[in-house]
Amino acid sequence: MSIFVDLGKTLLFSLNNPKPEFSSLTESDYRQAFEEYFDGLRNFLYYKTGDRNMAEDLAQDTFVKLWENRARIDKKTLKSYLYTIGSNTAINQLKRKQLQFKFQKLYVGGVDKQSPEYLAEMKEYEAILQKVIAGMPDGSREVFLMNRLEDMKYREIAETLGISVKAVEKRMSKALKIIRDKLDVNI
Repeated sequence: MSIFVDLGKTLLFSLNNPKPEFSSLTESDYRQAFEEYFDGLRNFLYYKTGDRNMAEDLAQDTFVKLWENRARIDKKTLKSYLYTIGSNTAINQLKRKQLQFKFQKLYVGGVDKQSPEYLAEMKEYEAILQKVIAGMPDGSREVFLMNRLEDMKYREIAETLGISVKAVEKRMSKALKIIRDKLDVNI
């Protein structure tokens, strides 16, 4: 027995096939989407970031993600998918830059930020920070990145992970302690 949910002319799903019917992207669809949406997406990202080079890179990253997920993308929602992914990618990039700026502002003072020594130190610090974050227990790392990169509140993290807010607080506390101990900074 098959039960269909039909709204007007569009068949949404049946019990025999609970997935919505859609047409995934082909290579020619991808090329057409690139031609049609790339410039608009790049301009949108430029308005969000204020940086032409970053906007170009983010638009390219967005299309890479589109290609990687082409089998799961419905042609009907392509444009909104592109702009949503582009926007999220821009937000994450800007948050990373904001974190770098915050560190520079707090710890660098009057140092020439273009000097080779400074740039080398920043690169080294960034590598150490990545190592420290990678070395955290999975739960702490996950909570830390969700809060700091995705700007999620503890309640949202708890709902997403299916744990209590208290568990989120404990994991975040552990992550911050690890960073304070390993990097000798207070965040």
